[in-house]
Amino acid sequence: MSEPVRIAFLADHVDVIPQLARWFEKDWAPFYAPGGPGNAEDDLRETANRDQLPIGLVAMKGDIVCGTAALKMESVSTTPEFSPWLAALLVGPEFRGQGISRQLITAVIELATTLGFPEIFCGTDPRFADVVLPGWTFVKKVEYFVSDAEIYMKRLV
Repeated sequence: MSEPVRIAFLADHVDVIPQLARWFEKDWAPFYAPGGPGNAEDDLRETANRDQLPIGLVAMKGDIVCGTAALKMESVSTTPEFSPWLAALLVGPEFRGQGISRQLITAVIELATTLGFPEIFCGTDPRFADVVLPGWTFVKKVEYFVSDAEIYMKRLV
């Protein structure tokens, strides 16, 4: 029987940051690969908090990291008027298709609700919006870094 996935604070599992950083560098290469403007490991370490934003979460099966997501005050830099954000959602390639992204999204929504936010935003590639964000409201399309992104919003109260 497969071990269940549990969601935890990244702050409690900082040892998985190098693995997560490798996934980000591969999947989001234009931003995080060598020569890109981002530093995946630094960005992940910034979310290793429990009681102040940004707060990173991880999906774990035992001691194995499966994915991550974060609640951040800012994400898509072209839309500073929106906040907070479901951001940095990524599931490791071998764990995709198992509902882990849905568990991470739900956990970030619960965290934002607990913290009293009335709404939450997410920017995503238009190809994934229907799958990743069912029930969210389209806000607008923006140009972001190397491609188009769509901004979605979910009311929490």
